[in-house]
Amino acid sequence: MNGREFVRRTRRYARRTGQSFRFFPEHGKGSHGRVHVGGHFTTVPYHEIGRGLYISMLKDLRINRREF
Repeated sequence: MNGREFVRRTRRYARRTGQSFRFFPEHGKGSHGRVHVGGHFTTVPYHEIGRGLYISMLKDLRINRREF
């Protein structure tokens, strides 16, 4: 999964669960942006996301992997 796909899936998750969603491409260095879901945020790289980073990003956003 790459960063753009992660942002799309996060947007759909937020819509489905009734939470607010914001994406700030300018909040991050280089090829990174920031995603806010509800009151939590994580930094998203635009390149390929490995399994460990993917799990860590979901933890930052307080999203259960099975619901995502």
